[in-house]
Amino acid sequence: MQLDKKDFAILRVLQHNARVSNLELADAVNLSPTPCARRVKQLEESGVITEHCTKLDAEKLGLSLTAIISITMDKHTADRFEKFEKAAAALPEVMDCYVVTGQDSDFLLKVLVRDMRHYEEFLLRRLTKLDGVSGVHSSFVLRHPINKNELPLTYD
Repeated sequence: MQLDKKDFAILRVLQHNARVSNLELADAVNLSPTPCARRVKQLEESGVITEHCTKLDAEKLGLSLTAIISITMDKHTADRFEKFEKAAAALPEVMDCYVVTGQDSDFLLKVLVRDMRHYEEFLLRRLTKLDGVSGVHSSFVLRHPINKNELPLTYD
């Protein structure tokens, strides 16, 4: 799908507020409602828009400890990595998983837990029991001063 200035304008508005009505969106991007709705539908069908989400405050929900966990795997095979990724995705505490290079680890995980006791249970009873995990190094987030969900969209 070839995106134009109007598509990028729509995406910027929706990134900021996914609950905006089609009427408000159309007004914000200077389109009439029917063509605006058609463009949003095309952006969804093409996979540019993947989902509409509600962002929650983790601390207010009792998830006050964020850990960044480096995982080292015992074998570097596609099958081993795929199995780990599937198993990690099934753990509700895992918020993000990155396959990385340039350091001693193979994966970086962002994990949200209630407290250190919850983290210990997660680490010892679940994470380290996943097939292929040979090393774990954890860092704990003290503050999170930048927390963006919006992609840096520009149209050239």
